[in-house]
Amino acid sequence: MRYFSFSQQRILLILALLLLGIFYLKFYYSPPTPSEEIAKEIAVEISGEVRNPGIYLFRNPPILKEVIGRAGGLKETVIFDAIQSSEVLETGTLLTVVKESSGISESPPHPLPLPHGERGQGEGLFLKGGDEGIKQDIIKIKIGRMEANKLLLFSIPLDLNRSSVEDFCLVPGIGESLAHEIVAYRERRKGFRSVEELKDVKGMGNKKYQSIKNFFIVK
Repeated sequence: MRYFSFSQQRILLILALLLLGIFYLKFYYSPPTPSEEIAKEIAVEISGEVRNPGIYLFRNPPILKEVIGRAGGLKETVIFDAIQSSEVLETGTLLTVVKESSGISESPPHPLPLPHGERGQGEGLFLKGGDEGIKQDIIKIKIGRMEANKLLLFSIPLDLNRSSVEDFCLVPGIGESLAHEIVAYRERRKGFRSVEELKDVKGMGNKKYQSIKNFFIVK
């Protein structure tokens, strides 16, 4: 009877572990989709007139002023409205900070309210501090949504009623033809009422639907 040396036994053990790993990945492992993987952090992007633009992660939904603080603050000194700057932001929010000239001020500067836009979108106006009769700048903060590729990167589902053909094509399993069919269905029905409606899209089989449904939400 042939016996294996210690070094040979070690090589055989490593090979056996590799085969077990390959078997597991092939038959048992499936990558998590956005809704299956519970987001541990809230991703918010901020760009424009801040010191350090970028995407920032938070353990809990942050308020507007907190995100600006993480980005190093605004480039200009402004007066914040205490209530509106405390608005809670959801994951996937994009804050765009722009500066516009407002001409000569005839009265002391004051903060303008941040209107609540539909589905969390809107913009706020904050006047730069200064004296009466001095030219003022307006800091405008627009609240929108991050680009689709960034949302998917952070496992944040796409809104079926806001995504473009190009956005749909970023989802694994959706080609250009199916993406066009999804948009055409949405236009005919005046929007999706639920993710389950994807089943009614031409060319969408049940297997395909099951593989992509978790990449989407309807707001």
